[in-house]
Amino acid sequence: MIDSKFQTSPPRSPTSSTSSFRAGSPLPTPAVYRQDCMSAAAKRYKYLRRLIKFQQMDFEFAFWQMWYLFMAPQKVYRNFHYRKETKSQFARDDPAFLVLLSVWLCVSSIWFAFVLDLSFGHFIKFLFYVIFVDCIGVGLVIATFFWFVTNRYLRRDSCQDQDVEWGYAFDVHLNAFFPLFVILHGVQLLIWNIFPALISHPMFISTFFSNTLWAVALWYYVYITFLGYSCLPILQNTHVLLYPMTAMFVVYVVSITIGWNMCINMMDFYRNRL
Repeated sequence: MIDSKFQTSPPRSPTSSTSSFRAGSPLPTPAVYRQDCMSAAAKRYKYLRRLIKFQQMDFEFAFWQMWYLFMAPQKVYRNFHYRKETKSQFARDDPAFLVLLSVWLCVSSIWFAFVLDLSFGHFIKFLFYVIFVDCIGVGLVIATFFWFVTNRYLRRDSCQDQDVEWGYAFDVHLNAFFPLFVILHGVQLLIWNIFPALISHPMFISTFFSNTLWAVALWYYVYITFLGYSCLPILQNTHVLLYPMTAMFVVYVVSITIGWNMCINMMDFYRNRL
């Protein structure tokens, strides 16, 4: 259904391909530059096929991306522009980032199993939920939503022959999900183990600290999502993607006021779901 509505990165004529991507660049055209664009189905097939070829994945570069998603996320999206110039697509063609993220999810799930005192069967179920529901399942929904909204409402009138790739929308979700994951499944769980009184007790300071961690994580997600779409030259008015921050701030203030500790609720949610 996705492929039939919008053609992902439509083929370009040989006369305009280089000039459209490398206008104003003093550098020669890269040797790996593609003048033609694969269809969305072909890109998807190529991506999935590489999931089992670990020797072809660049894990060192995936580590670099994860580091800079915290330190300077703009640098990560500059690399997406370089991929567009060389391979005629913004979306990743290397699944190393997704594989590495799945490994970190496995590690954090083991830690959660220890904290929640889960049996092996419950651990497997928890791992399944975290990877295939919380990360990938929710990501498919969010990526499809932003893919539709950006193509339908935010494309420039002069760029109607181009579109936001669905694969790129999913990459933006993965980029935004990683800092959120580290804060909520890493920092928060570490504090839960070492300083439980600071985060897991029904006191004001615990609620304030816990909900502040959640606010930072969710604001990170929104901001990196905004960066992902604002760097696309075919889109306009991408600042509207920052509007959810206002609603999130209101929820943050209200939650602290009524004493709703998000960390405790997350732990209770995981226990009840299992």
